[in-house]
Amino acid sequence: MSYSGGMAETVTIRIDGETEHALEVLMRQGGGRSAVIRHAVIEAALRQERAVEMRRAVLEISLGEPDGVDVAAELSREREGER
Repeated sequence: MSYSGGMAETVTIRIDGETEHALEVLMRQGGGRSAVIRHAVIEAALRQERAVEMRRAVLEISLGEPDGVDVAAELSREREGER
């Protein structure tokens, strides 16, 4: 991920009990709230990008053409609207 933003921007979030617990768990490894939140956001984005790449790779797998039907192409067309 290569985002090169300018100055740091402040973001305010509402913390509920579940989020507070998650932050406590993440901070056990060391680091302050801001650091673990930044890390968690970056990790979530990377996981989402990897998931999209994996879905694309699966859709590109050749399944052959039984009876003249390209199953992979059919699936790809059906899934096109999901992206």
